[in-house]
Amino acid sequence: MDRYSKITNKNVREIVLLKAFPCAWGKCAFCDYIDDNSKDEQAMVRLNSEVLKNVTGEFGVLEVIDSASCFELPKATLEEIRNIIREKHISKLFFESHWIYRKKLQQMRDYMGIPVVYKIGIETFDNDFRENVLNKHADFKTPEEVAAYFDSPCLMVGIQGQTKEMIDRDIEILKTYFKLGTINIYTNNTTPIRRDDELVAWFAQKYKYLDDDPSVEVLWQNTDFGVGD
Repeated sequence: MDRYSKITNKNVREIVLLKAFPCAWGKCAFCDYIDDNSKDEQAMVRLNSEVLKNVTGEFGVLEVIDSASCFELPKATLEEIRNIIREKHISKLFFESHWIYRKKLQQMRDYMGIPVVYKIGIETFDNDFRENVLNKHADFKTPEEVAAYFDSPCLMVGIQGQTKEMIDRDIEILKTYFKLGTINIYTNNTTPIRRDDELVAWFAQKYKYLDDDPSVEVLWQNTDFGVGD
């Protein structure tokens, strides 16, 4: 499992994949990423500390991800991240959080003491598909609600049951309401949710230009950020 990398093509930054407690929701229909969760706090803190030793601060920007939300990281790990921010002169932090923590985002910003770019796994702005198929437990109704709290939505493309119209609308919303965004091309995993290869091929042709858009990161493979397995 690779847990440290450098992203140098867009939004240049260091990135670490840390261990966290189980996701507070943990019921998304497509996600087996939660298998990286743990309840052994001491072991998590030790592993996270070893990973964080790789951070140099050379870009002044750090992204911290885990298999849940940033709020599920151990307190000792959060304290270590804060110390690294100060020691390495990091001026911007990327975190990811579930919708259920939206009222706590500023609390974490205050704790870290630097600007935090918050990502959120939206998957799609189609409310019916998001809630009744993907089971995201993110009950917002409009893009404006999301933009009021979060900076960068993560969309998912290529799931059976999605439509081209749904994806077109998602891309339009992303570009209209947000300065940054990530698009994850779905990869089959241990869940029953399956990939639609024809839809992926259509997306790759129509939206290839996004590879050159500095505000959108397209992950054609789920390890394109250099972390994970």
